[in-house]
Amino acid sequence: MSMMSEFKLFAMKGNVVDLAVGVIIGAAFAKIVDSLVQDIIMPPIGRLFGGLDFANYYLPLNSQSMDLTLVEAKKLGAVIAYGNFLTVLLNFVILAFIIFQMIRMMNRLRAPELVAAAVDVEEVLLLREIRDSLKPSGRTII
Repeated sequence: MSMMSEFKLFAMKGNVVDLAVGVIIGAAFAKIVDSLVQDIIMPPIGRLFGGLDFANYYLPLNSQSMDLTLVEAKKLGAVIAYGNFLTVLLNFVILAFIIFQMIRMMNRLRAPELVAAAVDVEEVLLLREIRDSLKPSGRTII
């Protein structure tokens, strides 16, 4: 088998294609969540904290003015961009929560009888262990 045909076989496996589709959809979804946070959620929060763009909150590490935007301040020296960090953190929390809800919904849609069967098997195994532990003792159970 040639390397090209082997690569084609590898690339066309279901898992690789599914992973590629998941990455592409995930990247697009991350842009939607980023826009939601930056364009809808953070402006009212920024207004509560002084009316500025929340992503432009920073602490300068040298003697520069606090009246500059974050981009201008970074050009003049190092800054701690805590507003930008909080925005990215909020993006992550929202994205993680949405993914959690999607997985939760998918698990509910899966065959519930498989989950019930797994529980029954565990119960049966536990009961067998109890029975087997009582057998060698020679006691009679009424």
